[in-house]
Amino acid sequence: MLKFDEQWQLDNVNGMLSLRPEVEKIADELFDKSFDAVFFMGIGGTLASSIQVIDGTVGKSKLPFYAQSAAEYITNGNKRLTQKSVVVIASVTGTTMELIEAVKKVKEIGAKVVGFIETEDSTLAQMSDHVVSHPKNEQMKLFMLAHRLMYKNGEFEKYEQFYAELDKYLAKDLVEVEKKADEFGEKFAMEHKDDPIHYYIGAGNLWGAVYSYAMCYVEEQHWLRTKSIHAAEFLHGTLEVVDRDTNVTLFIGEDEERSLAERVARFLPKICSRYTIIDTKDYELEGISPEFRGLISYMVMHCVTQRMDAHIEKLNCHPISIRRYYRQLEY
Repeated sequence: MLKFDEQWQLDNVNGMLSLRPEVEKIADELFDKSFDAVFFMGIGGTLASSIQVIDGTVGKSKLPFYAQSAAEYITNGNKRLTQKSVVVIASVTGTTMELIEAVKKVKEIGAKVVGFIETEDSTLAQMSDHVVSHPKNEQMKLFMLAHRLMYKNGEFEKYEQFYAELDKYLAKDLVEVEKKADEFGEKFAMEHKDDPIHYYIGAGNLWGAVYSYAMCYVEEQHWLRTKSIHAAEFLHGTLEVVDRDTNVTLFIGEDEERSLAERVARFLPKICSRYTIIDTKDYELEGISPEFRGLISYMVMHCVTQRMDAHIEKLNCHPISIRRYYRQLEY
């Protein structure tokens, strides 16, 4: 398989899960000291991850969780963010310009900052009150903090069972999903590597993932034009520009908003012949209880898109590490 290191994948996911005691300690301390709000703050892909956390918790928790754009916070501020608030950030390099400026303002107010920063000695790591470092799996790290706070608030009764199943089965399950998805990924790449534009649709905790995939992977890395649309909004505008030959991919997850994506799935065959449906339910997750599958649908989706990306990269002879403008020019 292209760009697939099974042992690295296993070690990475298990390594991320091994951070849980560290994350729990931070969450428990924050909860016990009380807070008036938790802001998951990001820009670009990290904002998309923040949106996933909000979509994945808003129907399950009364805790005041918010997604906050770092760039908008710099310009607009947010009166809800006070010295009693918690700001959660994530960054690979720890040098994201907008986050640095936003965190400066946050520190002036006196709010606590939790940083999931992959580069431990970076600027953002030094600015954070609590730092957790581990590569990849950004979304799961954010969810881990949110889930622990929900558990402390009496809103995640099966928290221990959920994470016990992840600890035992998740890493191997995701490896198997990626293996199963490889043939599909190659077929998808062959058909869509030259698309003039591609519409990606999702809902629930897949919505932030779809938004991120279209923007941070297909556009930024493959240099292919896309648009991401929430499944509920697709039927209120975008459907009118879809015809027989429009490239459309619909991701269907297994959480509460599955029905919104299923509605789009029923409609697409009536107007389009170049649609693709990727349903996380089609992939086995051994050892994971059915009631928990919806909580990790976005991880299954990522395994599938990784196979798509590997084959698009090869067929287009374009290394996805190359950027034309991002961090190459002043802007």
